[in-house]
Amino acid sequence: MDAVHVRDFMQKVALVAIVVREYDEAIRYYTEKLGFRLTEDTDLGGGKRWVRVAPPSSSGTELLLARATSAEQTERVGDQTGGRVFLFLETDDFQRDYKALQAKGVQFVREPREEPYGRVAVFRDLYGNLIDLIQPRSV
Repeated sequence: MDAVHVRDFMQKVALVAIVVREYDEAIRYYTEKLGFRLTEDTDLGGGKRWVRVAPPSSSGTELLLARATSAEQTERVGDQTGGRVFLFLETDDFQRDYKALQAKGVQFVREPREEPYGRVAVFRDLYGNLIDLIQPRSV
C-alpha cells in the first residue's frame, strides 16, 4: 500500500462559522458596518438559511453566519472564543480602515498600537465577539 502524504491533498479553510442571534441583523452589521460582501443567502427551509459574507477583496475564507437554534448555541453568541479575539481582519491601509470603521460606529475596545507583527486595534462585533483590525508588518 502506498503511503499518502499531506502534500498529496489540496485543502484550505473555506468557511468559519459564527453563531448569530438573527440572520438579517448579522448581515446588516457585517455588510453595512464592516463593508463585507454578502456572497450567499440561500433559504434551506424551516427558518434555516445558508448565509456567507466576506471582506470586499477576499478571495479565500468566508464567514458562515449560523443562527443559534438551541439554548446552548444562544449562550455562545458573542463569546465563541471565551473572550479571545475571534477574527483577524487584515488590511493594507490601517489608518483608512480604522477611521472608516469608527465613522460607521464600530466600537473599538483597544486603541491602535504597534506590535512586532504589525499595527493593530481591537473592536467588538454586534454581539461582543472580539475582532483584530491588523496591518501586518512588511516582510
